[in-house]
Amino acid sequence: MTIAMSDYQPSPDEDYMNPKQVAYFRRTLEHSRADLQQELDDVPHIESDETDRDGDQTDHASADTDREFAILNRARIQTLLHQTEQALTRLDNGTYGYCDDTGEPIGLKRLMAQPATSLSLAAQEAREKRAG
Repeated sequence: MTIAMSDYQPSPDEDYMNPKQVAYFRRTLEHSRADLQQELDDVPHIESDETDRDGDQTDHASADTDREFAILNRARIQTLLHQTEQALTRLDNGTYGYCDDTGEPIGLKRLMAQPATSLSLAAQEAREKRAG
């Protein structure tokens, strides 16, 4: 009995980044890319010049808050989309699943939780500690 690839889950008992795992993460990242692109397409474009707006100060403040949220949401989606594209590039060049800082395996558990990550948990924590 063969298991369909859609039912496949990477296992630590397998060779790390074997062809099945690579295919699994490629599908996961491609699906994520499509979802993020759709989400980005659904975010309304922000019009920067609204000098003739109607309404009182409360209406203006509410509109400003909505605009700021949309800008931040668009930036968040674009960042995630860029990270996903970079992960797909790493899959293509054979470096996916290995930490950018140390070259060590990131680990299946972390990749399954954050497929676009490029850092091991230890390297991420070290970066945050240096920045903090």
